[in-house]
Amino acid sequence: MGIGIGIGAVPHPDPDPYPDPDESMIDLRSDTVTRPTPEMRAVMARAEVGDDARGEDPTVRALEHRVAQLLGKEAALFFPSGIMANEAALLLLAPPATEVVVEDTSHIIDWEDGAPAHWASVQLRAVPAPGGMLTAELIAAAIRPPSRYQIRTSLICVENTHNAAGGRVLPVENLRGIGELARARGLPVHLDGARLWNAAAATALPEADLAADVDTVMVSLSKGLGCPAGSLLAGPAELIQTARRIRRRLGGAMRQVGILAAAGFFALEHHRARLVDDHRRARLLADLARVIDGVDVVEPETNIVMLDLQRPDLDAATVARELARRDVLLEEFTPRRLRAVTHLDVDDDAIHQAAAALAEVFRR
Repeated sequence: MGIGIGIGAVPHPDPDPYPDPDESMIDLRSDTVTRPTPEMRAVMARAEVGDDARGEDPTVRALEHRVAQLLGKEAALFFPSGIMANEAALLLLAPPATEVVVEDTSHIIDWEDGAPAHWASVQLRAVPAPGGMLTAELIAAAIRPPSRYQIRTSLICVENTHNAAGGRVLPVENLRGIGELARARGLPVHLDGARLWNAAAATALPEADLAADVDTVMVSLSKGLGCPAGSLLAGPAELIQTARRIRRRLGGAMRQVGILAAAGFFALEHHRARLVDDHRRARLLADLARVIDGVDVVEPETNIVMLDLQRPDLDAATVARELARRDVLLEEFTPRRLRAVTHLDVDDDAIHQAAAALAEVFRR
């Protein structure tokens, strides 16, 4: 009996109440939903490849070198995902049974499914910060004093841009202050820079300036840059060499991954500059949504728009379902907050259509 392989509706372990998206839908749930452009696919098809687990993929090596240059670090390492790269940083910098200081709504504490506890065996110290913007003063108050009884602080983690805060950019002054504090206390700093490209586009500062005061930094290729997969961890060469072994233990060593690295190269050359278009469209959506009675808008700094729902009869799940019926997909971020993320697959017309659908839901 032959085995047929077809493409159809496959049950998902976590059922989604919304319809499966198709190309006719305006998908603003995340910038991770982008599809490779025809030009990116062509570059991927032509990629020179080798066995990267053996260090033999020339396209991956070239991408790692390029990203290290952009971030002002000695070396970089390609990972399948940002969460794996973040975990590798924790395993590198934070010994087991120590405490890592993080902002209390950061991605590493809220959206990584307990990975720091599971893999790195560390405790996270959640520090509330106005608008998600950590400062040296807030971190200093959270660092444990030397004690034979209390857990030891081993690492500081920051996020830029800050997802849950609406894609806000952590000011470079904050980063410098945090770096000075960390050096004075003998602590390393890891930067979750999944959307650091957006921070650079919003501030017109080089990525290297935004990563200058941290020891390691993770950047994602599969969000604003529109690649199908991939993140990189950058830092001192000796640490990155150790991270290579950690990546293997986590199951992240791959083979002919130059196909994905080629997409990253293309995105760095062609999609970084256009991030300002995503930021402009986020502001456009915010302006259109702000006039809808019952919607409070968090002013976007980059490509994320947070919409807080004020009408008691309409919660985020209800509005998201009604929007999906109108071919618009937004993320249910909290029970009363929707998130919209602009990206390269959404143009100005789509933004206007999404805002019109939102207005119609609230009118009805």
